[in-house]
Amino acid sequence: MASKNALNDTSDIKIGIIGPKDLVNESRETLMAFPNFKPVFRIIEQDSQIHDITKELIKDVEVLMFTEFHAYSIAKQLIDFKIPVHHMPLMGTGLYRSLFLIKIAYHLTSLSIDTFDKDYVEQILLELEEDNYNLLVYKSNKPSPGINEIVNFHIHNYRSNNSIALTGITDVAKQLDILQIPYQWVTPTQQDMIVSFERALLATDTRRNKESQIVFGLINIDNFKNVTAKYSSEHDVQLLKLKLQQMLLEYIKMLDGHLINLGGNEYSFITTRGIFERETRGYKFIPLLQDVKNDLGVTISLGVGFGRTAAESGNHARLALRQSLDLGGNVCYIVREDQSVLGPVDITTYKQYEQYNLAITDPQLLDKAEKAGMSASYMTKLMARVSRHKKIEYTAQELASTLNVTIRSANRILLKWTDAELVDIVGEEKVTHKGRPRRIYRLSFIDEEQR
Repeated sequence: MASKNALNDTSDIKIGIIGPKDLVNESRETLMAFPNFKPVFRIIEQDSQIHDITKELIKDVEVLMFTEFHAYSIAKQLIDFKIPVHHMPLMGTGLYRSLFLIKIAYHLTSLSIDTFDKDYVEQILLELEEDNYNLLVYKSNKPSPGINEIVNFHIHNYRSNNSIALTGITDVAKQLDILQIPYQWVTPTQQDMIVSFERALLATDTRRNKESQIVFGLINIDNFKNVTAKYSSEHDVQLLKLKLQQMLLEYIKMLDGHLINLGGNEYSFITTRGIFERETRGYKFIPLLQDVKNDLGVTISLGVGFGRTAAESGNHARLALRQSLDLGGNVCYIVREDQSVLGPVDITTYKQYEQYNLAITDPQLLDKAEKAGMSASYMTKLMARVSRHKKIEYTAQELASTLNVTIRSANRILLKWTDAELVDIVGEEKVTHKGRPRRIYRLSFIDEEQR
């Protein structure tokens, strides 16, 4: 089945995430913007678990990420790592945020700090225009000091100097909270996590081996006939093409790539995977889509293909372009070596991707897709978009919003799925205004696939 095939995706890089529950859960959200990573999460509840959890995890992953420096430090003392290992440093926006919150709530007169470098804290305090403060820094001769020792350090400073504790250790923060000692628990912001995951990605052998892999792209002008019909002369149409080609040339130049005009409404480009990933910030940023729409009033669709050979990359680019056109254009999809799909690539923000395989291998689902009058690839894409919302019961109105189609189209889709026994009617939703109750459909084919 499609879900099982995804587990064998050779394009993914397995990364182990180790840390306290709260930070591990935060990292789940951030990792949605990193489709190359296939994360394996492990939660640490006490320091004694660090050794065993880490030893077990390094057998199955290519890179490790500790969400806290404290756990990372203990692991480095206990284990000789043969794979890249990273931690999320608290030297970015997270530390700045915590110091700013302390300034608002308590003033920055006296700080009791662990985990952090004194010089870096002083640099931020200077930026916050603080010059009258006292920094009490925890120091220990032990490579891995105990939690109770650090807690006692903060307690002593609070009682002696009325110091506010600044800690980067979850267990220390929890104990200070119980003891009602004023503190700020410094955690990485989403931006800090993004930077950390980008560094981890660049450190993997899989990523380095694919640095020079050929990437093939196809660009299509959406609804080209309708676009040209708006112009009164061929001269104006040619000017539009020249302006568009100029924008494409400038963008492909950023990719150190080569642009080819295929004639009519289509272009192709070639670049390398390393440059493409860097310029798109890991498949999260393609400003060309919005720039063309804003400057020329037309939209374009992109299909990008990865492959083990140039021919395979080209074939996958064509498949990716079909996904973009199926969605209505003005988007970019990527098809990887194993024909798994990523997208749509967002143009402005970090977001969660749809990820699915182009082919359904379950014969029952293939038969049902055929009965529903739709291709298996379109069926799979709809499955991915709906299951992404973690919901399998919909009214036609809700499904229309989820799939970004009209209510009429949603009703037509549901009718086909009902005839093919892909969905079940499980109830009705009463509406507050006059009108017929809305039927509630359970998408049973997605429920079965997930199981």
